[in-house]
Amino acid sequence: MSKFFVKTEQINNNDIVIIGDDVNHIINVLRMKKTDKVQICNQDTGDNYNAEIVNYSKNEVECKIISKINETTESNVHITLFQGIPKFEKMELIIQKNTEVGIKSIVPVIMERTVVKLDEKIASKKLERWQKIAEIAAKQSMRDIIPQIGNITKLKDIDTTEFDAVLVAYENEEHNMLKTELQKLERKIKSNNSSEQQYNIAIVIGPEGGISEKELVMLAEKNAKFVSLGKRILRTETAGVVMAGNIIYELE
Repeated sequence: MSKFFVKTEQINNNDIVIIGDDVNHIINVLRMKKTDKVQICNQDTGDNYNAEIVNYSKNEVECKIISKINETTESNVHITLFQGIPKFEKMELIIQKNTEVGIKSIVPVIMERTVVKLDEKIASKKLERWQKIAEIAAKQSMRDIIPQIGNITKLKDIDTTEFDAVLVAYENEEHNMLKTELQKLERKIKSNNSSEQQYNIAIVIGPEGGISEKELVMLAEKNAKFVSLGKRILRTETAGVVMAGNIIYELE
């Protein structure tokens, strides 16, 4: 069943109106008709509904709610990926695949070894495109949220104080494995005796050239932990997906 996102103002009692690019996708790509079923998510609240198309025009698709879906596809592990900006086609792949895996947000980070140059105009267009890629991937993977693509920032400006753990994938780390840090975090969260265990984790991935020594010091000052992902060196577009997947598998 195809999934679409709407905002709260598009829902009125049992009626939902789909607008924007999704209208063309429903009518001309999927060629859906009246009585066809869709799943609709309120992206403001995460509420999901089974719905039926009752009417459509060039500019909107009208749906009627059949039932509310009580299950969620979202994890209790909330991951923010601070991604050193690589070449643009790689960034698009990173956003798509990390959204499918289940991360909550992605923050593009300018790092010392970032090779691409971004002026304000290019940055604005890229952020708009990256957010759209996240939305498409969220629909495809039946997410209940669209991961937020944060504003482009510098490494020194990222705020790590809100996270339970900040984990940095570092190719020269030989002893501290990702699993070791996750086991420590799990014990820490369980010791709080919370009935519902929630994890709020930041992961940091460098661009193609990796993380510089100066940046390692900066991250250590932000209480980051450096971890190994195994014996093999992963590309920047692979490392975040592998790391996020392992974290969710271990803690979810």
